[in-house]
Formats: sequence, structure tokens, C-alpha cells
Amino acid sequence: MIVSDAIAALTLPPECRVDQRVPKKLLVENGAPTAVDKRQINEGIEELLWLAVLKPTTIGVPEYRDAVREYLEIAVLWLTSRPSANERRLVELIHRAIPYPVVLFIQQSDRGALSLAHKRWSQGEAGRMVLDDAVTSCELIQHPTALAFLESLSLAAQPRSHLMALYEGWINSLHAFHAARITGRFVLPADSEASVVRREALAAHDHLTREIAVLRAQAERESQVNRRVDLNLEIKRLQASLAKAIEKL
Repeated sequence: MIVSDAIAALTLPPECRVDQRVPKKLLVENGAPTAVDKRQINEGIEELLWLAVLKPTTIGVPEYRDAVREYLEIAVLWLTSRPSANERRLVELIHRAIPYPVVLFIQQSDRGALSLAHKRWSQGEAGRMVLDDAVTSCELIQHPTALAFLESLSLAAQPRSHLMALYEGWINSLHAFHAARITGRFVLPADSEASVVRREALAAHDHLTREIAVLRAQAERESQVNRRVDLNLEIKRLQASLAKAIEKL
């Protein structure tokens, strides 16, 4: 799977297209709180394209407003980053800099990824939108369930009650593809409750997988038999928890 495949899978109407280059200066001024971040933007970005803007007038999906946030439009961007870039930080900076929820495609050499992040009003600075939670990212890889994932990205397949529901639908697709790479099955959540359960299970899976890898490395280096036995017992305990997390995916 390549980035252009995922972009095409959105099936956006021509009226949405913008196809303009985003100046690095704009990102530096709006999303780089430190000198290191400014350098990351200037040196890490090869090109950032503003592909499309999704508004009620261009896609027929109503805007969303409440006391916490407003979704008046959704920006679709394509980042080409340089090999030296700290991609995770760079992606976060772009989401922070754009004052609207962003569908961000990322390309670095032959790798591709897609990221989204909900936004809300800042509690400390009036009129400013900030990230509501961690950025949700998923690598665009070849996988038996990739076709089902791409089909789920289509604008026509997403909720259309309002722009926030549409954006949440794409996040659910990312989580479903992440889960599919573990379970081998691509299944979208039936409702919001199922979505929350899956996200918690994915977080637990990632955490437990890292913990198990650390303990296995420690066990291999451990020379004392009793200590190695204790580490292996802890690994088995974590593996049982990992199996339960997988069941919830």
C-alpha cells in the first residue's frame, strides 16, 4: 500500500481539492514552541501539501459545535518528510499548528502512514484549538486486510451526521486496521462503546508487548537461576494479560 492509494481511497469530490503547498514559515509561527521544534520543521519537512478542505458546502456534511470544540472544516494534508526527521514529533507539530482537525498522510522514503487527532478549545488561551488526546497514527503497510481498510476510508462509508462524527469514523478505521494486523480480521466497531473497548485494548496490547520484550531481554542476560525463574513467571503473567487484550480487539 502506498500513500497515493490511501488518498484515492477517500474518494473526495473535486470541489474539495486545494492542492497548495503549505509554507514552513506558517508552521513555525503557529506550531513550534521551541527552537528545537522550529529546526525540526525547517529541516525535517521536504514538502507539505494541502490536498483538500472538507466543509459542509463541499461534502454535504454539517458542521459540529458544542462547549468543548467546533468542527467547521477538516483539512487533508500530505507530508513528505526527510530521512533525518523525528517523524513522531513532526506529525504532532503539524496537528498542533493547523487550527482544524487534520487528516495527515505521511511519506518518508518508501514508508507511508496516516494520522488523525481530535481537537478542542484551549482551557488556558481563549480562541485557540489544542489537541484533545494523543495523535492516532497507523502505518500503511501491505496486509491481507488492506483492501478492506482502504474501502472503509471512503467518504461515502463514513458517518455523515456531522463533521466530528465523520472524523471519528476515520479514526475508527485506523484502529480497526491496527487491530487487524494483530487478529487478522478487519472489523469496524459496532458503536461508540465498542470503539472505546478496542482503543483501550490496543493501548494495553502495545504496553504489554513492550514489557514482555524488556523482561525477555533481562531473562536472557540473567545469570542467577532463581531470578531467571521469577522473570519467566512474570512474562507468563503478562502473556495471559496480553491474550485477554487480544480477545477484546
